[in-house]
Amino acid sequence: MPDATTIIVIDDHPLYRSGVVRTLSEAEGLLVLGEGGSTREALDLAERVKPQIMLLDISMPGNGIEAARQITERFPGSHCVMLTASEEEEDILEALAAGARGYVLKGVGAHDLISVVRTVAEGGSYVSPSLAARLLLNMRARENKAEETSPLTSLSEREEQILRLVAEGKSNKEVGRALDLQEKTVKHYMTNILQKLQVRNRTEAAIIARENWKSQ
Repeated sequence: MPDATTIIVIDDHPLYRSGVVRTLSEAEGLLVLGEGGSTREALDLAERVKPQIMLLDISMPGNGIEAARQITERFPGSHCVMLTASEEEEDILEALAAGARGYVLKGVGAHDLISVVRTVAEGGSYVSPSLAARLLLNMRARENKAEETSPLTSLSEREEQILRLVAEGKSNKEVGRALDLQEKTVKHYMTNILQKLQVRNRTEAAIIARENWKSQ
């Protein structure tokens, strides 16, 4: 079969594995060159066959994510796609960090699986849409939580203006001059700022400000 996409299927459930092999073998332009049920077999086949696509289960002897990591490092021409029942966020992130180019749930239909294999073979990547949406929501939730827990969010707009100038090293008098405020007014604001940030002095307040605003 000229220019066929070559594939190895690794899963420790023989019945499921044979169904995947049959599905892919019947698709035009795809060629399954071998199969196995463990990390050791995955690495042996990757070395001997050097396929374009390695379909790997996570829950198999030796751990599929570790197999993906080693294959990615040792055989960069072989792209790993995790075909697994695991919907755990930790597994998804670890698999992608290990170099996997795809993360597909085992409930995927034949047509979609074939499409994923072709996409990855052409240089693309794929994560099951339901998992990708969940990852995005969780990331946004963590970002929002981080923003909510920042002590600086309790400051008023004027207090933030003053703290930014203090963080630049300006004295109360210089802050007052910059914002057209009396020095005693700046001192009053600084007292409120220290209370809100729960710090003892303007130096500690400036450190918190610089740490939280340095990426902006």
